[in-house]
Amino acid sequence: MKLFKAITIRKIVAVWAVLHVLAGCENLLEVDTPSDQLDTGQVFESVKTANAALAGLYANLWDNSPLSGGTQGSGVLLGSYTDDLVCYYASGESSGALDLYKNLQIASNSAVYMYWSSAYKEVYMANAIMEGAENSKSLPQSEKSRIKGEALLIRSLLFFYLQQVFGDIPMPLTTDYKVNQSLSKTSAAEVVLRLESDFKESSDLLSDQYRSAERIFPNRKVAQLMLAKIYMLQGKWNEAEDVLKTIASSPSYTFEQDITKVFQKSGTHILWQLKPKNNNDPTSEVQTYYFSDSAPGLYALNNDLVSAFSPGDKRRQNWIMPVTVNQNTWYRADKYKNRAANPTEYSVVFRVEEVYLSLAEALARQNKLSEALPYINYTRLRAGLSALTGMNSQQAVLDEIVSENRREFFCEMGHRFMDLKRFGSLATLPPVKPNWKEYHRVWPVPQKELLLNSNLKPQNNGY
Repeated sequence: MKLFKAITIRKIVAVWAVLHVLAGCENLLEVDTPSDQLDTGQVFESVKTANAALAGLYANLWDNSPLSGGTQGSGVLLGSYTDDLVCYYASGESSGALDLYKNLQIASNSAVYMYWSSAYKEVYMANAIMEGAENSKSLPQSEKSRIKGEALLIRSLLFFYLQQVFGDIPMPLTTDYKVNQSLSKTSAAEVVLRLESDFKESSDLLSDQYRSAERIFPNRKVAQLMLAKIYMLQGKWNEAEDVLKTIASSPSYTFEQDITKVFQKSGTHILWQLKPKNNNDPTSEVQTYYFSDSAPGLYALNNDLVSAFSPGDKRRQNWIMPVTVNQNTWYRADKYKNRAANPTEYSVVFRVEEVYLSLAEALARQNKLSEALPYINYTRLRAGLSALTGMNSQQAVLDEIVSENRREFFCEMGHRFMDLKRFGSLATLPPVKPNWKEYHRVWPVPQKELLLNSNLKPQNNGY
């Protein structure tokens, strides 16, 4: 595969360090620029330079990856692919994203290729870091474990998104390009089994303590949340319940009661967030979704989503902004507020609300309905809605969980697509998305990759 060229670790780290020192990524990367002469042993000779390698990986996640809040990230592409967003690109302006919104993607779609290629580039980086740390003769064992744990978690999270979006995928577990360039696809079921093992391992390797008070690097609880997600995909509801209760009971997290502070970086409800490249830069999300005094040029919220909120829902009042021009009204996602100087916001990846609603689902799937309702009510009560009580229908509770997830997590990390897929409810999209077909549960493998590696065939059904 083209994605896995023979790249030496010294060149990767040299490029990362130069780019991010120039970008002013002060908190993520505070090291001197390594020269191009550094070999693997030198890069991983100290914790400082090893953290520099990790810093480049996190910066890439923020900039262009399935976790990015920008136009190539899951929040945008999967939000418009389902029913949360409307794409307003002019025809030909960004045909890849527009075709995804219209559910007309083909194997040569540029947005599909960028999503795939950015993810696999970062998988390669994570593999390089794991190998470098493992082979280091000078790093303390505790630091080796932590570095491997972070890189393994990120690699596994990227594989998770790739599996959800593409189904069967190649799983490069090494930097050996001779192996990677001819990989075959691993079945989606086998990917999930591997991810269960890898998230367990990363959980064991990581600590509950954050290595930054700003929570810009993941800890053990992030790995445990992803493990719970894998259990939920497998229908292991009791196992998911146990893991999610461990996170929910952690003293590190406190539910944020003020709806206006949910996306402020100082919140103790945040499990993990990505820092913009430069101090005080706005988030990618606010730049992607903002429009005012004119019709939207990129994206606006789907009216179907807006109608899912009752008028008194504080999320409707605080996270959605109407924009009226010439008697036409559109709705803007307004979760992130700072468009210029931004001392208060980072891009949230995971927050404790997801833990609670996932726990509600795990409990409801086991028919523990009275136990599930309080975890749904956390977000409902904060939104100014009445608490759910006395519900004795499992299906009704599960339906409410799907609806509450949509109201709580719209435009965040592809939640809507993941939820509908897990619930087997993607078939409900056609009234809002008339071009939706059953095979759209997955995207096509990029045509460029099939041409480079015939072992990736066959193409996904329908494409």
